[in-house]
Amino acid sequence: MTYEFGKHESVLKTEIVENIKELLTTKENILGADLTFGGGGHVFSILEERENTKIIGFDQDPDAIATGKKKIEASPFSENIELIYSNFINFPDEFKKYKESHDVGGIDFVTIDLGVSSHQFDKAERGFSYREDGPLDMRMNYGDEEAITAADIVNTYDEEDLANVIYKYGEERLSRRIARNIVEKRKENPFRTTKELEEVVFLSYPPGQRHKKPHPATRTFQALRIEVNQELTVIEDLIPELFSLLNPGGIIQIISFHSLEDRIVKWSFKNAAKEDETLKILTKKPVLPTQDEILNNPRARSAKLRVIQKIK
Repeated sequence: MTYEFGKHESVLKTEIVENIKELLTTKENILGADLTFGGGGHVFSILEERENTKIIGFDQDPDAIATGKKKIEASPFSENIELIYSNFINFPDEFKKYKESHDVGGIDFVTIDLGVSSHQFDKAERGFSYREDGPLDMRMNYGDEEAITAADIVNTYDEEDLANVIYKYGEERLSRRIARNIVEKRKENPFRTTKELEEVVFLSYPPGQRHKKPHPATRTFQALRIEVNQELTVIEDLIPELFSLLNPGGIIQIISFHSLEDRIVKWSFKNAAKEDETLKILTKKPVLPTQDEILNNPRARSAKLRVIQKIK
């Protein structure tokens, strides 16, 4: 069963579109890829500006794929988009097949938005948020029955491993106390819901810090989500594979939302540019959303965009 992919406002949309327009102005026909299709915000915005563009869309979320197909069919761009249900780590292999079947060379742009969508946060059944009670899941691809869930992690990891995950991926200074309390609590009953976990993390904080922002459970939930989906490992493995797929003049644009992701993107670009003189970083500092965008979409506030180009 899939759920209707709810409203999601793509961040830094204007900047993403303008980069493609400016950097690929001399090219008549463009081939691009959006490896995190989501609600299709970036893709449709690009096509509204550049109708002579073909885009390969990727997403591992069954909801995004089901809703995306309906949106594409109902749009004027049904011939311009090919949507693939897969984790973007598989994009290099899928693109090789695409090249053979469509007789193309390389790709002109790749866009990746590493954020969790509003739909995933807001749909309690997905288990990403502590705000609503739901199953402790957090799988981006909940159709993968073999993938571990957040419940599997909190119920089976030993205390040290659990603390390390919370500290490494959540940068949570109280990780050891939280892990100890989780292990003690699960002796009574295994964790099944987001609210059960949120309560233990909340009470792990000293009373004077429990009602400050961000919410005490924020970092722990982030850490579990990253561990469930292996988010950092996947992006670290993928980026080096993308450069060889670019046409001359082609660009890679990546939006990150927390320091761990941004660090990987920053150093992946830097290391690649050092080793390959045809690669040029176009963002010495990341591009940030405007104040107007943040006012209209508060979830954009932590977004950072970095861009690299294969120069002609």
